Amino acid sequence: MKKRLLIALSPLLLTACADKQHYQEAVLAHIQKDQKVQEEQHLKDYKIDPGHLAECVVDTSANKMPGIFAFDPERLTAYRNYTKMLTLTSSADPKKTLEELRTDFGSGKALAEANANFTESLLDCYSAMVSETEPEAK
Repeated sequence: MKKRLLIALSPLLLTACADKQHYQEAVLAHIQKDQKVQEEQHLKDYKIDPGHLAECVVDTSANKMPGIFAFDPERLTAYRNYTKMLTLTSSADPKKTLEELRTDFGSGKALAEANANFTESLLDCYSAMVSETEPEAK
């Protein structure tokens, strides 16, 4: 019985991992491509690894995404939508993609909230990583 359940759930688990991985790759690409992020002095001074930063952003932003747990269908959809949001500027037709994003998120306000969630998560992760690398005050 357990084997059958595992076999039945395998496609869902693989899809969930892929959606989260695509989102993490989009975050990493955003960090590496974005000129403002590249000029961020924290990355240079504190030697913050962009891969570790991307992982932190994904985990932090997931806390405010729809869905109760990692494999919740709403969470998987949110991962796809966030990935699409981060790759907006590289799409063939950004205006059309923006309209699709508004529809996917439900409204322009929800899209703005998602963007704010991503930005806040990025800043929170910067702060956390800088705190990790600073010597402890004695």
